[in-house]
Amino acid sequence: MSAAVKAHLVGIVMGSRSDWPTLQKAADILTELGVPFETRVVSAHRTPDRLVAYSKSARGRGIKVIIAGADGLGRRDGGRRKMSSQPTGVIARPGDAIGILGGGQLGRMLAIAAADLGLDVHIFTPEEDSPAARVAKRTWVADWKDTAALKEFAASIVAATLEFENVPVAAADLIEAEGKPMRPNGRTLSRTQDRLAEKTFLREIGIEPAPFARVDGPDDIEKALKQLGGNGVLKSRFSGYDGKGQVRLKGSVPPNAWADVGAGPSLVEAWIEHDREISVVAARSANGDFVAFDPPENDHSGGILRCSTFPSSAPQAVLDEAVRLARKLADALDYVGVLALELFLTKDGKLLANEFAPRVHNSGHWTQDACITGQFEQHIRAVAGWPLGDPSRHSDGEMINLLGEDAACWEQYLREGAKLHLYGKRHAASGRKMGHITRLRPKT
Repeated sequence: MSAAVKAHLVGIVMGSRSDWPTLQKAADILTELGVPFETRVVSAHRTPDRLVAYSKSARGRGIKVIIAGADGLGRRDGGRRKMSSQPTGVIARPGDAIGILGGGQLGRMLAIAAADLGLDVHIFTPEEDSPAARVAKRTWVADWKDTAALKEFAASIVAATLEFENVPVAAADLIEAEGKPMRPNGRTLSRTQDRLAEKTFLREIGIEPAPFARVDGPDDIEKALKQLGGNGVLKSRFSGYDGKGQVRLKGSVPPNAWADVGAGPSLVEAWIEHDREISVVAARSANGDFVAFDPPENDHSGGILRCSTFPSSAPQAVLDEAVRLARKLADALDYVGVLALELFLTKDGKLLANEFAPRVHNSGHWTQDACITGQFEQHIRAVAGWPLGDPSRHSDGEMINLLGEDAACWEQYLREGAKLHLYGKRHAASGRKMGHITRLRPKT
C-alpha cells in the first residue's frame, strides 16, 4: 500500500535553472525539516503571465510560502502588478481608433502623436470647435451625462484615455463598462479630483505631501492656518487648476477667502519655502514596465507654469529619488500611461509632493522636441498596449508657455529659431495657454 503524499506547503520559484545553486540550500533545509515543497522555473521577465497564474493558484493548492529566486524577487513588485485587472498586450493596431475624453490642447497633441503611429483618434467633448477636434478623425460633441452618446463613442474605439483629470468619473466608468480599456481609469480619477483624497493617498503610499489641514467651513480656515504655522494657501478641494480656486494666506485670512475658493470643501496647505520645483513625467505600461524623462525644473507665476528648464540643476541623487517616488506612485495606482508628479525641493534637501496629474503634462511638452520618444507618443503607446519608447534626451533647453498676452509674438519665435507649437484656439485671453515654444541647446 503506497504512503499518502503530503500536500506541498512551500513553492520554490526561480527564473531559470541557473538560479538553482542559490536556492538549493533552501530546498535542503526544507527536506531536513520534513516540509514538503515544489520547485518551478517561471520567469517574471519572459513569462509574466505564467508567474501570475502560479501565484494565483498557490493558496488554493495549499502553498503557504513562496521562495523566489533572483528573477522573481527582483520583479517582486512587477509580479504583483501583473495580477491587476489591466489587459496586457497589443490592444490597438494601425488603423484602429483610440478615444480621448476632452478636446483641449493636450488632446490635440495626443491626436497628432497617434496619427504619427497610424492610429485614428475619436474625441468626446462638450465643447464646440475644440482644438483636438480639428485634428481628430471623428468628434462627439455631447454632455458628459449623455450616456447614449458615450456608449456610441465607446463602440467606435478599441481603448480610451483622457486629456484632463476633471472628466467625470461616471463617464470613465461607463467606457470600462462597455468593455473598452480606460487608461487611466475612474479609480485613479477619484483620487485626483479631490485634493484631500489625493494628498491622503500620497501619504498612505509613502510619498510625503506638503502639510495640509481639512477645511469644511469658513470657521475652519483660521484654525487650519494656525495649525500649519500661519503661512499657507487655501485651496478648493475640487476643480482648481493653474492657480484658480486658491487664496494665499500670509498670517491672516482675507475677508473674501472662503467665497474666492467657491465656499465649498477646501483645505489649507502649508506654504513651502522651497529651493526649486521639479516634476517627473513618466510612463508605465500594463505589464509594469516603467520609464521616466529627465526631471525638468519649473518656474510658475500666478499659479501658471511659465517655463520648464531641462535638465534640472538639482543634485543627481535628488533627481533619482524623485523618479523613484514617481515609480512608487505609478505602481500603487496600477497606472497605464503617462503621469506627472510635481515636487518641491525644500531648502534642507527634502522632496515634498505638490500634486500629481494622471495625464500628459505641461512640464513635459519639451519632450516632443528634445527626446527620442516624447510624452504624447509615449502615452499613446501605453494606451494602445505597445512597448514603451526610449525617453532619452538628446538636447538641453527650455519650454516656455505662450499665454494670451504673448500670442501676438508668435512670429518673433519663428525668427529666433525656436520650435513653435500653437494650439489653434480661436480666442486669446490673459493667462490662457495658447501655445508653447521649445528652445534647444546641445546636450551637456
